[in-house]
Amino acid sequence: MRLLPRVLSAALVCFGALSGQAAQAAHTQARLVLAAEAARPGDTVLAGVHLRMDPRWHTYWRNAGASAAPTKIEWQLPAGVTAGEIQWPVPEKLPADDLTAYIYENDVVLLVPLKLAPDVPPGALELKAKVSWIECEALCVPGDATVRATLTVGTDTKPSKDAGLISEWQKKLPQSGAGLSARAWWEKAATGDTRPLILEWSSTAAATEADFYPDAGEQFEVNPITQKVPAESGRLRLRAQVKKLQGDWPQHVSGLLIQKSGAQRLAYDVNLPVEASGPSLAAAPPLGRTLLKLLYAFLGGLILNVMPCVLPVIALKILGFVAQAKDEPRQIRRLGLIYGLGVVVSFLVMAALVIGVKAAGRQAGWGMQFGNPQFVVLLTVLVTLVALNLFGLFEVTLGSGVIGTAGALASKKGPAGAFFNGVLATVLATPCTAPILSSGL
Repeated sequence: MRLLPRVLSAALVCFGALSGQAAQAAHTQARLVLAAEAARPGDTVLAGVHLRMDPRWHTYWRNAGASAAPTKIEWQLPAGVTAGEIQWPVPEKLPADDLTAYIYENDVVLLVPLKLAPDVPPGALELKAKVSWIECEALCVPGDATVRATLTVGTDTKPSKDAGLISEWQKKLPQSGAGLSARAWWEKAATGDTRPLILEWSSTAAATEADFYPDAGEQFEVNPITQKVPAESGRLRLRAQVKKLQGDWPQHVSGLLIQKSGAQRLAYDVNLPVEASGPSLAAAPPLGRTLLKLLYAFLGGLILNVMPCVLPVIALKILGFVAQAKDEPRQIRRLGLIYGLGVVVSFLVMAALVIGVKAAGRQAGWGMQFGNPQFVVLLTVLVTLVALNLFGLFEVTLGSGVIGTAGALASKKGPAGAFFNGVLATVLATPCTAPILSSGL
């Protein structure tokens, strides 16, 4: 099935060739431009094949996509001059049903470094190349041209009149992805010949869009339709489907990581090893992530017991354990459940208060109350009186006011004491929970 679009494209090309020899490539003009008109032996001169297309016509990137083919450059250079690899500017993505292509419209400059040997003789050098391409609108036809330029080798380096054009297209090349901490891994096992691949990289800017333009491969192909998935703060993550055509699953994947932030589009050229699996948290199923968060919350709760907010309540619980040592196990479990009920009810009440205050358009937060001196003094007096009451310095009845009632309930045995201990634990402990339990969220 993968060969069908190419067969169709080849048929269209042949048809175009028979129809007036591809319309004599009338829709694309090519020329060779140089960044310098004079250079010294040993220099590297940047050359560019400038393709200018008619409106609505386009040529192709190094991975043409499901149809057509990339532009080719066959150099015919004098002795002492060698050509490097083509440097491809970032293309546009042309979705057309299932035949996605990566294209250049209007014009493009394909950049190629030309290296002069240290012993290249001085004088004028004719640089020549045969350029062939596929140009498409509704119909695809082949085009080719032989382009030439002259470079003078001497003792000085002199920019050419096209140096600005080449510099402009250098800015449109993809950046190196070396500093992105980019990774690729298989999300899960294959389903037939298809397997989901996760691509992730760091980003300092919030991206509104993200994509991956893959390089072409003979043994596999990457579906051009990608899906952005949730990732940690400062990271971007994509899911792409890889189809195996022959052989084993790929060990590396290369292409361009694309991200858009408003009108700005950034592209990074990467070649990534494909790992067997990703980070444990990212790869865990929803139930696994939930259990892991519960584990973090449990560990945070253990640590919370040594925080100064909670230590006053520990004394109450220890005394409660001592007092209940001779009780029946059923009674101990019952009081423990009532203590937990006091905690839950307290959280629900505080949540209702915070929601109500925020609904009124005011700032709310239980921890913020501890910035209020009156509130801090009130709690300090409450805890002190409860401690003195527990030491037996005085006895308080339930009719002795708010603080007296709190102290009596805290020291009282039975369900009322267990419930109020849960309330008191919540009031005192919640300001300390944020830095501890946030790691479990």
